[in-house]
Amino acid sequence: MDNLLYISIGVIAVAFVILVYYLIKTIFAMKKTQENIMDTVLNIKGQVNEVAKESKDLIHKSNHLLEDFKRKSESLDSVFIAAKDLGDSLQQMNRSVKVLSNTVSQKANQQSEQVAQAIQWGSAAIDLWAKWKDKKDKTKKTDDQTDTK
Repeated sequence: MDNLLYISIGVIAVAFVILVYYLIKTIFAMKKTQENIMDTVLNIKGQVNEVAKESKDLIHKSNHLLEDFKRKSESLDSVFIAAKDLGDSLQQMNRSVKVLSNTVSQKANQQSEQVAQAIQWGSAAIDLWAKWKDKKDKTKKTDDQTDTK
């Protein structure tokens, strides 16, 4: 029975040594995994810091560009206002020219009627004068012929 006790203690000791061996192996594997995780976390932390810095720079540049765009668009406002005023002035001038053109056209039509009447009266006056002159010349010729006879 003593032998059995020694064998049992021997088996327990061997089992304990095997258990400790696998526990040590597992602990070393966990340590290696933990180191890999730690390296990965540090790498990710560095990348996140880099991305955060680049994002911050990008936001700063975007804000700067936005302010520059705002400033430039405000400076262009006066150009657009001037262009609008110029357009309004040209439109008003076009209306004035149209009214003036209509007025001139109406006056020209009225005066052309008056000129046509004046030409007709002048033509009639010239015809009357020509007839009067012919009549006068005929009467003078007849008087001259009667005098010479």
